[in-house]
Amino acid sequence: MEDKEEKDIDRYITGTIMRSFLIYPLLMLVLSLVTGAQEDPRFPFSEYLDHGRDVRLRWGFDKATDIITFELTVNTSGWVGLGFSSNGGMAGSDIVIGGVGSQGTYFTDRYAEGKELPSEDKEQNYELLSLTEVNGQTVMKFQRPITTCDPQDFTITGVPIKLIYAYGKDDDIGYHGSQRGTKEINLLNYMPSSTPSDSKYFDLTMTNYTIPDVSTTYNCKIMPAPSFNRKHHIYRVEPILEHVDLVHHMVLYQCPSSVTKPHEELCFQSPEINQCSQIIAAWGVGGGAFEFPEVAGVPIGGDGRVQMYRLEMHYNNPSKLKGRVDNSGLRFFYTSELRQHDAGVFTTGLTVSPVYAIPPTASRFHTFGLCDTSLIKQILPDSDQDLHVFASFLHTHLAGRKVRVGHFRDGKQIDFLTYDENYDFEYQQVINLGKTKTIKQGDQVLVECTYNTQDRNAITWGGFETTDEMCFAFLYYYPVLDIGVCQSLPNPDDLMREMGVTNYK
Repeated sequence: MEDKEEKDIDRYITGTIMRSFLIYPLLMLVLSLVTGAQEDPRFPFSEYLDHGRDVRLRWGFDKATDIITFELTVNTSGWVGLGFSSNGGMAGSDIVIGGVGSQGTYFTDRYAEGKELPSEDKEQNYELLSLTEVNGQTVMKFQRPITTCDPQDFTITGVPIKLIYAYGKDDDIGYHGSQRGTKEINLLNYMPSSTPSDSKYFDLTMTNYTIPDVSTTYNCKIMPAPSFNRKHHIYRVEPILEHVDLVHHMVLYQCPSSVTKPHEELCFQSPEINQCSQIIAAWGVGGGAFEFPEVAGVPIGGDGRVQMYRLEMHYNNPSKLKGRVDNSGLRFFYTSELRQHDAGVFTTGLTVSPVYAIPPTASRFHTFGLCDTSLIKQILPDSDQDLHVFASFLHTHLAGRKVRVGHFRDGKQIDFLTYDENYDFEYQQVINLGKTKTIKQGDQVLVECTYNTQDRNAITWGGFETTDEMCFAFLYYYPVLDIGVCQSLPNPDDLMREMGVTNYK
């Protein structure tokens, strides 16, 4: 108990100092000198935007002055660019580009009409603070108003936004090739994470798996969990990608004690495979690493240790390529420095099934999956704890355009737990909500997915093919419950009657 109180005090002190950093610049400087810190205190928050850690963004903000400040560090001697995008694409994005050339530094506020070189804004609302290039690394520090009156500038709000980046090998600003990417971050409601001093990792991957030359494959591998005598916490999950063009998504499930033998087979083929249903981690195409906030981690080891995990791999191979051998999977960083809460993943939305369908030539078709948490007591009679949600992973397939997760209490909507108004199949990742939102038992969670099938002339069914559809919200929460799925299906008779189908069987 004493140790917990000390940690709570530490967290309180850390939070107080962080707030002071944003308000009192002079105090920031004094604290930096006293502690000997090397990091610029104007940028208390930090994220790597790419898998290889070549692109790092640090930032800080002051809502009183309406200013947000950035530091972009890229391992290159060429130009660098950072943009704000509604959907993760280049068209319509607000972009800043800079670098150190033969004539000195250059820096411009730009707007992208399409996939060509962005044009310069008439109003230059970004202010360059410094730009350096040393030992093959370019560092660009700049600031802008959080809200501008320029229609070509992106308005930064308290919800997650998609950041895009690109860079070149030299100062000839042109096509970036593969040196680009997207990451979704909540800039104004950021939940800090920390790296423990005893950080270690283990990998759970496929082993020389030959990807079949068919359009869709779900392969499942049951393997033993690492053995620890005492409890640890997983605090970071990142993908290991060998074939980025074929790996569509990865999900890790916890197995019950009845599953004891490692084996591998196509998913959904046997009851044993389906027993492993408690999700631990998920990754989707276009996503990156996810780090849990300082208060939570996924438990592993100890008295309640898990013996086996199931890794589910979805390979999307529309070109039916042959001979690809894959060793992709997930890397889990863990620590013995236990966090305050055990975290888990709660799956809501629509059950994957051809019982529901989406009509062709629809510009906006909505489906809904309902979770009524009052039913939890039927499974866990002694449980009355709340679910504190801190992150989410939203998932549909190619026709998905929007996903919203409504939160209802006593028959009235009180919030959106999370939403993506510009969902893009190519950019899926776990998003930190920036703050914790509480679901009380008895509340309802409604997952709404919006689809566009204007390019299709046949019904799109719910299913596992990439050309089928799904409607999921994976909610990361604490403290963990012994339950992982709360989903629903529409009444098929009502659905087909509304769609004008008389003989859907």
